[in-house]
Amino acid sequence: MMDWQKVKPYVCVIIVQFANAGFTVVAKAALNQGSSHFTFSVYRNAFAAAIFIPLAFFLERKTRPTTITLSTFIKIFLLGIIDPVIGQNTFYAGLKYSSPTFTSAICNLRPAMIFLLAWILGIEKVKWKEIGSHAKIVGTLITLVGAMMVTFIRGRAIELPWTHKSNHAATRNAGEDPIKGAVLITTSCLCYSAFYILQAITLKVYPAGLSLTAATCTIGAVVGTALTLVVEKGNTAIWALGWDAKLLAYVYGGILNSGMSFYLAGVVINAKGPVFLTAFNPLNLIIVAILSSFIFAEQMRVGMASGAVVTIVGLYMVIWGKTKDPKEAEKIQLPQLHNKSSSSFKASPTSSPNVV
Repeated sequence: MMDWQKVKPYVCVIIVQFANAGFTVVAKAALNQGSSHFTFSVYRNAFAAAIFIPLAFFLERKTRPTTITLSTFIKIFLLGIIDPVIGQNTFYAGLKYSSPTFTSAICNLRPAMIFLLAWILGIEKVKWKEIGSHAKIVGTLITLVGAMMVTFIRGRAIELPWTHKSNHAATRNAGEDPIKGAVLITTSCLCYSAFYILQAITLKVYPAGLSLTAATCTIGAVVGTALTLVVEKGNTAIWALGWDAKLLAYVYGGILNSGMSFYLAGVVINAKGPVFLTAFNPLNLIIVAILSSFIFAEQMRVGMASGAVVTIVGLYMVIWGKTKDPKEAEKIQLPQLHNKSSSSFKASPTSSPNVV
């Protein structure tokens, strides 16, 4: 009989990748219709908060910590800023200047960034004499090279029957700025990576997944609203809602990405660690490339395809290096935070940002 506990992380991570891929395409459609990336972030987090606040209230009444220290509050507040505000705004802005496939290719930087940040913070240990550490460092460098290839090399188009000589594609490409898009998306990836690491730390002291998801999205919606009112003061048109692709993107992003995907990603992080979660990013790229070629008539180019392959090679070098870590190091290790709450942490997965 199949062991569900062993299979669960794989099922969850595949669902997350499909949800994120679909959202990238829906978000691009909304941005093409004139959606502001500021209100996009606000509405997405507001819809997610509306779903998860009642769920957290009723389902975690007995398991949610009754008191929160100042340190824990600061961690939760930062979670609400790093991805829901900064990360999402830079992602949408970058997507507006690029294509869905380009965006997904750049997002394969995330595992390498998680490794680098964890290394800098002393969470990830690098042993210079071990082959696993060499693989993680070299893999990180290769992903960076791949991202630069995606950004700067175009090459001829890889013709597909349904995108050949598409006037729609030519029109869409006119407003793109690959360099600006790459910078913004890379910034979003950095926020995404920092969010995952901080999430793992926060879970050790606040093991209530649904409540953390609700708090993160609520803070993101409130702070994002304040930011939007300051930056877009007087422009009330950006808040308008209608039965169009923009509303679909807000609801989809709020329920499936800031909600379901956040929570399922927490299940995966709890079981396998944050690097495992992003090891499935190439699946996202494949799904987005197929959907985008049909919906936007997007043409894959040789430069982007080659860069994506190089990035994926680097990604899996990082993953392979992680497999050489000691068994107990599969998850982020935080010895100073290990306490009696660790058992409840294992039973309570939480939220996380893709990410789109």
